[in-house]
This record gives sequence, C-alpha cells and structure tokens, in this order.
Amino acid sequence: MEPIIKIEHLCKEFKLKEMDVHALNDVSLDIYKGDIYGIIGMSGAGKSTLVRCLNFLERPTSGNVVVDGRDLAQLSGKELREERKSIGMIFQHFNLLMQRSVVDNVCFPLEIAGMKRSEARKKAMEYLEIVGLTEKAKAYPVQLSGGQKQRVAIARVLASDPKILLCDEATSALDPQTTKSILQLLKEINRKFGITIVVITHEMAVVQEICSHVAIIDQGNLVEHGKVEDIFSAPQSREAKRLIYQGFEKVAEMKGKRCVRIVFAENSSFEPVIGNMVLTFKTPVNILYANTRDLDGVAKGEMILQLPEDAETGEKMIAYLKNAKLSVEEMEDYESVHRIGGAQGGREEGDEAC
Repeated sequence: MEPIIKIEHLCKEFKLKEMDVHALNDVSLDIYKGDIYGIIGMSGAGKSTLVRCLNFLERPTSGNVVVDGRDLAQLSGKELREERKSIGMIFQHFNLLMQRSVVDNVCFPLEIAGMKRSEARKKAMEYLEIVGLTEKAKAYPVQLSGGQKQRVAIARVLASDPKILLCDEATSALDPQTTKSILQLLKEINRKFGITIVVITHEMAVVQEICSHVAIIDQGNLVEHGKVEDIFSAPQSREAKRLIYQGFEKVAEMKGKRCVRIVFAENSSFEPVIGNMVLTFKTPVNILYANTRDLDGVAKGEMILQLPEDAETGEKMIAYLKNAKLSVEEMEDYESVHRIGGAQGGREEGDEAC
C-alpha cells in the first residue's frame, strides 16, 4: 500500500542576514491513510516547519512531498491551491473571524469555494452537530471558551471534506481536561470519516493519547520514528527518552548506580512480578518511579527500579523480568536519569523499597 503522505529527503533552510538556519535536515517519512501520526519535538526542533511543508505553505529547499500520489513541487499554483482544499489545518490559536458568528465561520471556506449560502449554512450546521456545538451557532467567538473555539475551527475544516488534517499544536492553549476532550473528538473524526491526521506537539501525553505512530524531531533531524507503543516501551534515542521521561516529577536519590525501566505488557500488568522476583532472589529492589499511561486507550504500566549493587544478582533479575515478558531498558546512573527526566533529587515520603 502506498502512503498517503510520502516525505523524501526533505530539507528546509532559512537565510538570515548573518547566517543560514537549517530547520530540517534530510527528513524522510511515510504516513499511511487512516493513521493518526504524531510529530513531536521540543520548541525549535523544526516540527512546525515540517507540517507547513506538508501543504507547501513553506516550500522546501530540497526533497519531495508526495500527497496521494501527487508531487507538490510539480504542481502549478492553481493545482496546488486545489490540492490544499483536501488538506485541512487547525492551529493553536484557532484563527476564527471575530466579526462572524460561529455558523458563519464554518460557512466561510464554503462560500469562498462558491457554494450557495443556503447550502453552506446547512452543511455548516451538520458539522457543528458533529463537534457538539449546534446550540452555539449564533454566538460569536468572544462568547466561547477555548475548547469551543477549537471545536468551531475543527468544524470549519471538516466542512471542506479534507482527506488529511494537520494539527499544529492544536491543544497547546487548552487546559488538560479540554485537551482530552478535543483529542477524543479528533479520534472520533478519524474513526468516522477515515481522515488521516498529523498531530504536531511537544507533549508526549498527546501522542500517547491518540497516535498510532510517531516521529521525533530534534534540531531539524529525524532521530526516531515508529509505532507509539514500540517507542514508549523501548526508546532508542536520547531525545525519545527525554520526551518520555519528562513526566518523571520525582525520582528518589539512589545509593546504587544500576537501574532499569520496565514497561508492563497487558498480560503481565495484573501479575505480582516484582514481588515474586524479590521472593525468588531474596534481595530487595528500590522502586524509584511508578506510573500508568494511556496509549491509545490501552493502559501501560511503567516503573524505574534500582537493582542490587551485586552485578550477578542484577543480571539474573534483568533476565527474570525479560522472561516475564516485560520490556526492560537499562538506564544510566542516577545523575543521567535526573538530567534527562528533569527529576528532583532527595528522598520523599512514599518512596518504597521492595
């Protein structure tokens, strides 16, 4: 199956007075129809430049972007404008027309496309119903909450019947509860209409909530990509680890140097694996961190364990955990964990040793 979006050796440079800025360096990705694909990176990583290259709002310096079999670089201006109608985009700050009512905001792109006003309003109301805002049709943006504004922006995009939806930090201005509701709406839109969604974000929690695949961008480079579950369970690059570990608010001070991060699979999450291991080896381990994360609707448990200083016992414990079908990643010493995860040192009440 051919990807709906094929990115080949994409580079983008911005020429400034004093220097050339390399925003993207040789990025290649395949995104398939029906995917919810996350592109994540810290501020300034190049992810927003990448998403703007997907519809040629930014023209790449080199490389190709092929959308549904059409190389955007080979299209005329008219053809490109026509192709963009099938690539919707929603932004962090909604971009609504403040002097227009909600229904008129949704109608606007339809009227621009030449649809009769009566037909445009009928279609606009259908999409306002999908996003749960029919009762706000006559309201103005100033009367809406942030989440409601984003729902209007989503309805406006859907009214143009896109096959691809680009979301550039679409939930960054929203509170956590509203973010969750918007992400669930996007997931429902993906399921109901089969629209391919590309989510640009700096938050791993957003990717874990709805994305099937993820690409990690750092300083313009693609450092890792694949299924969200695989990267969460066993991140390979330092940048992936930093993004995944950014939720570790507290890690207890360690006396030993060796620690591992384990991720529980569905078949092991209800088994007392750690307790059984301690009983088997008659040696305690220190639980430095434990959490459960939602990966596309599936709960995944994770822990960081400090292992005994005895190397042989540590090796046997790692083998035991792997035999229990846990994902096991050996981590660096405490200082590295502290540095990557932004964790705070010092032992807190509630840190446990098993």
